[in-house]
Amino acid sequence: MKWEESVRRVVPYVAGEQPNRRDIIKLNTNECPYPPAPGVAKLAAGMDSGAFRRYPDPDASILTDALAEYYHVDPQQVFVGVGSDDVLAMAFLTFFNSGRPILFPDVTYSFYDVWANLYRIPYQMKPLDENWHIRPQDYRQPNGGVIFPNPNAPTGVLESLDTVEEIVRENRDSVVIVDEAYVDFGGASALAFLERYDNLLVVQTFSKSRAMAGMRIGFCIGSRKLIGYLKDVKFSFNSYTLNLPAQMLGAEAVRDDRYFKDITAKIIATRERVKKELKDMGFTFPDSMANFIFATHQKAPAARLFRDLKEADIYVRHWDKPRISDYLRITVGTDGEMDALLAFLKDDLDKL
Repeated sequence: MKWEESVRRVVPYVAGEQPNRRDIIKLNTNECPYPPAPGVAKLAAGMDSGAFRRYPDPDASILTDALAEYYHVDPQQVFVGVGSDDVLAMAFLTFFNSGRPILFPDVTYSFYDVWANLYRIPYQMKPLDENWHIRPQDYRQPNGGVIFPNPNAPTGVLESLDTVEEIVRENRDSVVIVDEAYVDFGGASALAFLERYDNLLVVQTFSKSRAMAGMRIGFCIGSRKLIGYLKDVKFSFNSYTLNLPAQMLGAEAVRDDRYFKDITAKIIATRERVKKELKDMGFTFPDSMANFIFATHQKAPAARLFRDLKEADIYVRHWDKPRISDYLRITVGTDGEMDALLAFLKDDLDKL
């Protein structure tokens, strides 16, 4: 067809499976295994029709004000979107336009190269070292921007704040995006550097530690100038991206700090216990500081374990990609879910 010659073609991002069944153990998309803060459900149940029939505030002031207060920044330093994916996509569109390649790790969130290809942004992937860490010297070159997750996905490895600051400091002429989707599970945030670096953008999400993946709430914090440019692009694209119920429920989640800290502590405790049990079974893995474990086994190929687990209705994540094809990414679920996973793996490994 002649018209196909003008179609923008990209290889799309492939999300984790979302089986529409309740009788499974779902450990493949890093969702929180616990419900959101109690006030979220209470507020949702009492919402009147105005939350649905009226356009939302384009500035999402209810939510941005709550986030600004929580993180001790000015509301003009906060930008929200439909999940952190929306925020990141807007950031790519806004800041990565120099024609020079943007830089990110070779093992990283697999949406980065998709956005780069979609927006026709040149890019270079910089290899992580043998221990899955970033090599800061790889980011000391002319570039059109830098992005990396911390902790990393899918490895779970956390970079020190010294490493993060070095990369930001050495790239003052570019925007550096630190994707902190998993920082609440044991990491220290780069938000500490905002006063020093006006080229730093820190992105976080409600999908993991705040148990609201279904509401699609993401946000970033940066200098007023960076956020102003982001808003200009957003309002040129779609002013009403985040619906009003999401804004209201997100703000309610932010207000319940005790619940937030309780469930993240619970997930961390489960993660550390499961690490020990997996190690006893012969698995090896980087020291995850996220809500998942990136594990491999010397005797059992990851593809086989993935298949066996799926047949038992236990879903984990596997990628047939260079460097990581023999690893499984296992979301930390409830203690009961992880016990079931461990019991199955022990039995499966005994058959080797």
